[in-house]
Amino acid sequence: MTDYSQNHCGMKTNDEMLKLIDEMRKAKNAVILAHYYQVPEIQDIADFVGDSLQLSQKAAETNADIIVFAGVHFMAETAKILSPDKKVLLPDLEAGCSLADSCPPDDFKRFIEAHPGHKVVSYINCSAAVKTMSDVICTSSNAKMIVDSFPQDEKLIFAPDKNLGAYINAQTGRNMILWDGSCHVHNQLSDEKVIQLKIENPDAKLIAHPECRGPVLALAEFIGSTAALLEFTKKDSHKRYIVATEGGIIHQMQKASPDKEFIVVPSDETCSCNDCPYMKMNTVQKLYLCLKNESPEILLDTDVIERAKEPIIRMLEISKAAKLIR
Repeated sequence: MTDYSQNHCGMKTNDEMLKLIDEMRKAKNAVILAHYYQVPEIQDIADFVGDSLQLSQKAAETNADIIVFAGVHFMAETAKILSPDKKVLLPDLEAGCSLADSCPPDDFKRFIEAHPGHKVVSYINCSAAVKTMSDVICTSSNAKMIVDSFPQDEKLIFAPDKNLGAYINAQTGRNMILWDGSCHVHNQLSDEKVIQLKIENPDAKLIAHPECRGPVLALAEFIGSTAALLEFTKKDSHKRYIVATEGGIIHQMQKASPDKEFIVVPSDETCSCNDCPYMKMNTVQKLYLCLKNESPEILLDTDVIERAKEPIIRMLEISKAAKLIR
């Protein structure tokens, strides 16, 4: 029987570690959930790859004893909230999120208190503490649907992403009060760079994530969540796309449509990529050590779990009723 007890990787290659990861997850009844923004090697070995809504559903339904979440901290927290009896692991505890960090719980509590009589819709990219202050959670896949579930005259706060909130305001004709937060990966994409790429590639369609700023979204021919962008490129007859989101999704796009070309809108002039540094903190080596040592583990107070779970379950129920998920 293979000994998984040592605390280092030695001189193992990536392929050797991937083989051991596969053995360990079977021996330990573990499931590996990976976000689309993970490196290709982690996406390929994961039991399931998806966006925040899909991963939340999988975390709630899994029969595994251990959930290894190849993503960022708020995603692993969400898995723990939905499966409190499971051991939830995150390969690197420092894998945070600029958007979640832009909404400190104490500041958000004061923000809510300054706007009495408002229901709170929080994007899933927030801390467990912020979720406890929310009436319902949403993702980019279901944000419009969640907001539409409230009466038109209901006063709403939307947090923490101001770009997604502004987009949903425009889509619904509402005037939600927006928390001033953003994802640095999407917020830094400029309309100037997009226009330049469109001029250089006139036959390419621009597809964009709604966390991008308004001027970028105004130029897009399709706007959607990461999963929606992927599905669009699978079904659309076009052959070339300019992609305004984190570059990790290109791996799945190329696998699904090897005959198509995907051009990532770069974050700056120094490279042709747009990577989330937090997502890319998870490596094959860290995944191997995480599963072997069953650490680092996500731990949350029972009270936080119970209070944060309610708005997430409400989101899942609305999504299931609308057949957005099964």
